[in-house]
Amino acid sequence: MSHKQGVQKGRIFNNPILEAISRTSPAITLGGYLPPIILLLYVYFNSYSATLGILNGIMMFLGGLLFWTLFEYIMHRYVFHWISESPAIKRFHYIMHGYHHDHPRDEERLFMPPLVGWLIIGVLYLSQIFILKGYTYAFLPGMLIGYLCYVFVHYSTHKYKAPRLLKYLWKHHSLHHYKYPDKAFGVSSPIWDIVFGTMPPRRDRKEGDMRGL
Repeated sequence: MSHKQGVQKGRIFNNPILEAISRTSPAITLGGYLPPIILLLYVYFNSYSATLGILNGIMMFLGGLLFWTLFEYIMHRYVFHWISESPAIKRFHYIMHGYHHDHPRDEERLFMPPLVGWLIIGVLYLSQIFILKGYTYAFLPGMLIGYLCYVFVHYSTHKYKAPRLLKYLWKHHSLHHYKYPDKAFGVSSPIWDIVFGTMPPRRDRKEGDMRGL
């Protein structure tokens, strides 16, 4: 999927209600995700830390944070860039990610709407509670903090000039948008691009084309 130099904002849905709720902001994102994070951590430390351990909870939280980076990479590479001739899948792809490549500066669509986010949190919770049991209340908040780091890094790469210490991430994401849509899938970290061999060529990483971000 190549990037198009589109206008800043476009339209995804003809339905005005769907169009409205598909747009969001940093404040709405924080307001939507921080309460579940706080609630999950409260349950862990109030109901499970005595039996499962505080240190174990901290380690599971950090494990969730690290696991998010892999989850982010897999979703971006295999779901957001899913290529198919099916009209339904093409439409799904455009809603989830294709629109962003056409309108990378539409800042109201750089965050997942909370309603969709809560649904995904519910699915993650139900899948983890059978495997991790009480540790879910530490592991899942780690994943969600990882998600917030990801979306705010992503938001910043499209809205602000790169700070010196994070310039590498800005370059990495720019190369994905403008030169290598089949590489540089990591946004919050390039670690899995390194592991799975999807890093852009070294010469391009040094030059770091950052047009249009």
